[in-house]
Amino acid sequence: MIISNYQTQGIKYAGSKLKLLRHIFSLLENLDIKTIYDGFAGTTRVSQAFAQKGYKVISSDISEWSYIFGICYLKNKKEPKYYEELINHLNNLTPYKGWFSENYGGVVGVNGSAIQKDGTKKPWQLHNTMKLDAIRDEIDRLKLDEHTKAVALSSLMLALDEVDNTLGHFTSYLKEWSKRSYKEMKLKVPKLFINKEDNIVIKDDIFNVCENIESDFAYFDPPYGSNNEKMPPSRVRYNSYYHIWTTIIKNDKPKLFGKAGRREDSSDIVYTSPFEEFRKDENGNYIALKAIDRLIKNTNSRYIALSYSSGGRATAEQLNEILSKYGTLKKTLEIDYKKNVMANMKWSNEWLRDAETKHKEFIFLIEK
Repeated sequence: MIISNYQTQGIKYAGSKLKLLRHIFSLLENLDIKTIYDGFAGTTRVSQAFAQKGYKVISSDISEWSYIFGICYLKNKKEPKYYEELINHLNNLTPYKGWFSENYGGVVGVNGSAIQKDGTKKPWQLHNTMKLDAIRDEIDRLKLDEHTKAVALSSLMLALDEVDNTLGHFTSYLKEWSKRSYKEMKLKVPKLFINKEDNIVIKDDIFNVCENIESDFAYFDPPYGSNNEKMPPSRVRYNSYYHIWTTIIKNDKPKLFGKAGRREDSSDIVYTSPFEEFRKDENGNYIALKAIDRLIKNTNSRYIALSYSSGGRATAEQLNEILSKYGTLKKTLEIDYKKNVMANMKWSNEWLRDAETKHKEFIFLIEK
């Protein structure tokens, strides 16, 4: 299988599988696969790659911004140049101070300091949030169809991602303005491709989706919570990491809290994911592990690929038991993060020991 002739696009993302795409593709070798389900789509890089290879893709995620990326890339049937007039129009709007500038725009202090008079730090400089205010309001005013609006919003997120003052997430911001934050934000037509299949994009809880769709192959990369007991749960919640993208998509001007200006519904009290859950149940088992068990059990796919980082809540040995219970292991890939090197390994105590002592990424392929 030739896997090099595709390109994907996305924002900075803690769970990005960009470097793992070729390894994920290798799982499909010698398998009769037509339909693929990407169950934790995130930035949709994996879904984009599968779609470009001609598979019919079902892409799902619980987040608003993932759904928009999915519609943008996976539902496109037009040449990219079709959207140039719209993108040029949005770039040429007159900037102004609005809700986003009030809450997320900052000025440059002494020696490039990003600390504002009230002691807070901001994710963007004011000149770019003023453009954000103008562009976001205009997108709503234009009353675009769903796909065209998704293209515009995706372009906006990608442009903002290139001029931010963060380390890739939005729970804290840099003390000194990053070099890229001084640049003027400019929208570009996303790197679209014409889809051959009628792909499906879903925004819903993973369990509502996996139990009600069928596919030949499912790929899961759950947002595992850290097993570091010193790390508070709020630091591993993806809903809080990327709260600003949700607000930009909704444009709902929500109530905010905390120094990072998080939307209230990104609070750990309001929103929780069982896959990121750091607590144990009454039997001493991690709740996250029970969620993985339920996921594998209820997925209607002949083949299931599961990504696992050895720093996750589920231990390798516990994961071994789940996968063995519901299917036959066909292949195990181990990827060394530093070298991005892959090695096929047998299901043995050798990989179990490796997972407990080293930071590795494993991808398991089972046949149900």
